[in-house]
Amino acid sequence: MKGCSKYLFIIFLLAISIDASGQRQKPKNSSTYDDKPLHFGFSIGFNSLDFNTTPSQEYFAVDSLYPEVSSLQPGINIQVIVDYRPLKYVDIRFLPGVSFGARNIIYYKGQEVYDDRQKLESSFLEFPLLVKTKGSRLNNFRPYLVGGLNFRYDLAGRKEYDDEEAIYLRLKRPDLYYELGAGLDIYLPFFKLAIELKLSSGLSDVLVHEPALGHAQYANAIEALHSRIWVLAFHFE
Repeated sequence: MKGCSKYLFIIFLLAISIDASGQRQKPKNSSTYDDKPLHFGFSIGFNSLDFNTTPSQEYFAVDSLYPEVSSLQPGINIQVIVDYRPLKYVDIRFLPGVSFGARNIIYYKGQEVYDDRQKLESSFLEFPLLVKTKGSRLNNFRPYLVGGLNFRYDLAGRKEYDDEEAIYLRLKRPDLYYELGAGLDIYLPFFKLAIELKLSSGLSDVLVHEPALGHAQYANAIEALHSRIWVLAFHFE
């Protein structure tokens, strides 16, 4: 988490630098929609799904099987924005939506690849409730930080194993995430565009610890799986 926080802090500093350089003489675009207590919008983003994987040390000592995530793939996020402004520099945001992505878990036995077929797809319904803390606006730019909680429900979570697909891991459907991010509001003539980078970390172990019949090694080699998602979002408000 320290490395992730460092990157978010760097993005926030860059946003402030953009604010402070070369924009002082430009006229401000209208922001009447942004000054209202309640306004709406939509968001389109790209995600990279990952796991914080905890291998089973007990099983590794017996069978030397080691799991890790590989081959990160891009996914997509689509959300509706409901923004309530109780204070001048604070917004409360509700962004219900859907997201899609996939993760690959590869297994090693010693130095050799044991299996690289465990592709876990996810289709989330998500309900984030976030607090957005804004900096001062300088002409047509405003940096901000955002954080809060996000409840996700994975519609692609499997109830049973499917041997035809050779997938021997199952994920729990519900999970609660905490989210931290930074972004930059850009005030355009007719709307506001925000570019935001956010880290979303799951609070619970999402692995179903019920091994597949005849393939118990896949689940037994993992002590815990915690979901982790990076999101680059473009908000239109």
